[in-house]
Amino acid sequence: MHSSHLLLEEPIRMTSILEPSKSSFFPALTKIVGTLGPKSRSVEVIAGCLKAGMSVARFDFSWCDAEYHQETLENLKIAVKSTKKLCAVMLDTVGPELQVINKTEKAISLKADGLVTLTPRQDQEASSEVFPINFDGLAKAVKQGDTIFVGQYLFTGSETTSVWLEVEEVKGDDVICISRNAATLAGPLFTLHVSQVYIDMPTLTQKDKEVISTWGVQNKIDFLSLSYCRHAEDVRQARELLNSLGDLSQTQIFAKIENEEGLTHFDEILQEADGIILSRGNLGIDLPPEKVFLFQKAALYKCNMAGKPAVLTRVVDSMTDNLRPTRAEATDVANAVLDGSDAILLGAETLRGLYPVETISTVGRICCEAEKVFNQDLFFKKTVKYVGEPMTHLESIASSAVRAAIKVKASVIICFTSSGRAARLIAKYRPTMPVLSVVIPRLTTNQLKWSFSGAFEARQSLIVRGLFPMLADPRHPAESTSATNESVLKVALDHGKQAGVIKSHDRVVVCQKVGDASVVKIIELED
Repeated sequence: MHSSHLLLEEPIRMTSILEPSKSSFFPALTKIVGTLGPKSRSVEVIAGCLKAGMSVARFDFSWCDAEYHQETLENLKIAVKSTKKLCAVMLDTVGPELQVINKTEKAISLKADGLVTLTPRQDQEASSEVFPINFDGLAKAVKQGDTIFVGQYLFTGSETTSVWLEVEEVKGDDVICISRNAATLAGPLFTLHVSQVYIDMPTLTQKDKEVISTWGVQNKIDFLSLSYCRHAEDVRQARELLNSLGDLSQTQIFAKIENEEGLTHFDEILQEADGIILSRGNLGIDLPPEKVFLFQKAALYKCNMAGKPAVLTRVVDSMTDNLRPTRAEATDVANAVLDGSDAILLGAETLRGLYPVETISTVGRICCEAEKVFNQDLFFKKTVKYVGEPMTHLESIASSAVRAAIKVKASVIICFTSSGRAARLIAKYRPTMPVLSVVIPRLTTNQLKWSFSGAFEARQSLIVRGLFPMLADPRHPAESTSATNESVLKVALDHGKQAGVIKSHDRVVVCQKVGDASVVKIIELED
């Protein structure tokens, strides 16, 4: 992976672009989050998604009930066992999402310049004249001239399946709008997004709390995707809820930035959250089109410097119905990698798309090619400069391990860790080779029973670019000075050999604790 590294700033022989890429055990360093739904919930399809490169499965509770998602999750567990591919679980909250429930599920056609009434009376049936919505305060929030976007759930942005409405008149609790384009809306659920207007609904709704407290606890979710996160306080409240549930105290919170309010408070949200999801679908409605790229680059830079995973959404919308992405989409995926994304999140493409496995495979291949031209040297210097001096002990060890690995052209970095923090810090410096994170379980007790930690930490690295976890035998402590450490290292090296990332005579950089000291060592493998 490292040997084929190129730089776009240097001359490239054009014919080399046509050379086929070498296959690898790791499809890409960049991770892929797949949303599981109607087209991707069978054991066979999920197994295909895992083999194609999906490392996090997202369960979106805007869509269907807990029982439905539990069936999908049970299928995921079977697929994980059969493929021997680790996969983390992400629960995505509904939050203050405005919805139109289309009970009949019949397609609704709207004509350009036609009138549509948005009403809070949910006993009414959705039609081309009336949209019953789940919020009774819309009439107070909007005024004449405001823009409202309505699309099929997980809309793709295609003008034929989504519609722009302009508020013509507010009449009591009803909002009367003019349709600015013709469209056909299909499916049981449509979502509304009111551009740059505050919606007075809680970020964590009562329904969200119930789902987290039941389904979330039952399945010990790895990640909570906090939809429509608008303030740092939203993250703090979610954290309080998770801590109160005991089993979810280790669950990481990913704040989903979806509107202007979240953008305004981005810095404070980033401080509180464990990671960020840039929800470009809704953000693309709130922001002028010419500003979207600017937010993406600025937000990814901030996440990278903070060492917190950044996830980007809405990259290959057209693959919902097509086998190949558009040229613009393919370039967009590559630019997401070059801008510093840790992971790509697929929504409609895998939930209701016709080609979920092919989509994951295609995105993985594009990420892999982009990683080959990622300017690691420039990124490393930027990160070191941002961190400044004096560095913390761990930061110094992590950056030294990456620098050493690049200088000696190591094929892999192996990091022993208990909490996962050391491995994440190494990944922060974006090494060009995979980082095998050997998670050493710790024995913990709640005074009623003993248990081993480690599974959470291993799965949570599945969203971090370049990190590939491996759970070690709990009898082998990470800080040991004895031969047990060597045996864990041997297991890790064997794993790397099986994966095809380590070969005879390769150099490997190892980062581990020996007593109270952290050590970076370089080993050269024999035959």
